[in-house]
Amino acid sequence: MRAKERLLLELDLTRGVVETPPGSPLRAPGTRQVPVLQALLDALGRAADDRHVAGLVAHIGQRPISLAHAGELRDAVRRFRASGKPAVAWTESFGELTAGNVGYHLASAFEEIWLQPSGDLGLTGVSARAVFLRDALDRIGVEPQIAQRHEYKTAADTFLRSTMTDAGREMARRLAESATETIVANVAEARGLDEASVRAIVDRAPLTAPEALDAGLVDRIGYRDEVLSGLRARLGETRLLYLDRYGRGRERRTALANAVMHRRRPVVALVRASGPIHLGRAGRWPGPSVGSDTLGATLRAAGRDASVKAVVLRVDSPGGSYTASDAIRREVLALRATGRPVVASMGAVAASGGYYVAMPCDAVVASPATLTGSIGVLGGKQVTRDALGRVGVRVDSEAVGAHAEMFSTQRPFTDEEWNRLEGWLDRVYEDFTEKAAADRWMDVEALRAVARGRVWTGADALAHGLVDRLGGLDDALDHACERAGLRREGVDVRPLPRVTPLGRMRPPRSSEQPAAASAALGDLRLPAGVLTALGLPPYAGVLTLPVTWQLS
Repeated sequence: MRAKERLLLELDLTRGVVETPPGSPLRAPGTRQVPVLQALLDALGRAADDRHVAGLVAHIGQRPISLAHAGELRDAVRRFRASGKPAVAWTESFGELTAGNVGYHLASAFEEIWLQPSGDLGLTGVSARAVFLRDALDRIGVEPQIAQRHEYKTAADTFLRSTMTDAGREMARRLAESATETIVANVAEARGLDEASVRAIVDRAPLTAPEALDAGLVDRIGYRDEVLSGLRARLGETRLLYLDRYGRGRERRTALANAVMHRRRPVVALVRASGPIHLGRAGRWPGPSVGSDTLGATLRAAGRDASVKAVVLRVDSPGGSYTASDAIRREVLALRATGRPVVASMGAVAASGGYYVAMPCDAVVASPATLTGSIGVLGGKQVTRDALGRVGVRVDSEAVGAHAEMFSTQRPFTDEEWNRLEGWLDRVYEDFTEKAAADRWMDVEALRAVARGRVWTGADALAHGLVDRLGGLDDALDHACERAGLRREGVDVRPLPRVTPLGRMRPPRSSEQPAAASAALGDLRLPAGVLTALGLPPYAGVLTLPVTWQLS
């Protein structure tokens, strides 16, 4: 960078945002151009103090971003603005024949909002949707045999029912209400309006660009070139640079300076638990997952590293395996026993098994829009014998043992087997709720009153004692430093595990080596995007988020 060059940083959200960087060469081509949330947060923090940065301009696109991730970016933009530097957001449209709640919620954190003359403002309120397959399963001859604990554990309803149950509808309504409350309160504060006025606007949206201007929701109507020319008239000559490119350059320079100066600063380890939870090693393709062996090895490595003074466990998971979640919880408790504070930071979702691995931490930090809780369990099978028979497929077998074919998809459960399944679900639910109550310092019955498989937003989870505070990853890092007696500006935040590319290729000698914490390649499963598009959980497990709740 030339000595007198001034930068106008460009936050391009048309590409979306990902929670986890690509973990393998197989996945990198599809996501390498998509900015990583943490990298954007770090870059905004550095830019606020960088005298070469003159301002920030954001292009709010149509690519879906979770309300929780948008909230974290929103908080980071507000901190950037506290430096006194201008921050402007613009878009062609906040939704085009679709809702634009999340994009506008993020844009409202900026000093100035521009909307293209032909665009709309779709601040229409939030809906919670779920997909049901029972009628389709009946048509093809598949018989679902699934039990759940309890009425709010509606993942089973995806297969057992055609519409929401009363409990499911109650839960969906509250999720939508809570998310709308967060958006309305934040927009009202940012735009200098009262909440009743914003509620009235929600009920008459979508608005045209002139209507949005008259309502005080946007500041200017214009196109991209007008946005940039206005900023340059205000700031003088500047060079545009993507925020994520700026962040990568600053990160490399900081690392080099520390190496040259032989700086050894205390470390706050950032450990990620992203994706469905399962036993064994994590897979990285077609999407990230949480393997109990992988995450356990990472947590043990943090506990052995003398430079690591605190750990932030970033959880963005709908859950999955009960036994894997329980194994990870044990590793979290073992790490805490070393005297290091462990703080959980919840991303867009940390529910069921995702909540299970977060609950033993010293503190749990959630976004107001995080989907969490879902303290419950389900289990069973799909009987596919008739469906296969319709296309001429037959399966025959011989079994030794009364229950050798208990989980065979070729026949229903017997009465005895169904009773065994029900007993197992009762035992898992009892174990989950007792451990959650102990971890959260709650009475068991009080915990069970807010469990029963129910999903809560982070805001409601705080009110019910399931989390400790509201905030994003930056807030969790600050809190971890505070608990460790450290100044945030005096620590290095280090993602773990740290394994070289060569180390990934070599088989680990034992489960204690850092290489045991690296992800396995070649995990070939149905792409998560296909299942998500159908409204189904990407990978099932008995501790899985009910349905795939979509808030927009």
